[in-house]
Amino acid sequence: MGSLAACGTTPGERGLSGAALGAGGGAAIGAATGGNPLTGALIGGVAGGATGALTAPRRY
Repeated sequence: MGSLAACGTTPGERGLSGAALGAGGGAAIGAATGGNPLTGALIGGVAGGATGALTAPRRY
């Protein structure tokens, strides 16, 4: 789930990039498992967006 957090410096940027990555991953998983890719994209987008928005940027 951490990989869905994507990258960005603000919560909004991380939320948007996380939603995009999650939607793509969800659509791919939905299609690969015989499910509905649109449903997978919706679920993945919501999960990725929430994860991205709720995580802090990495500090080195």
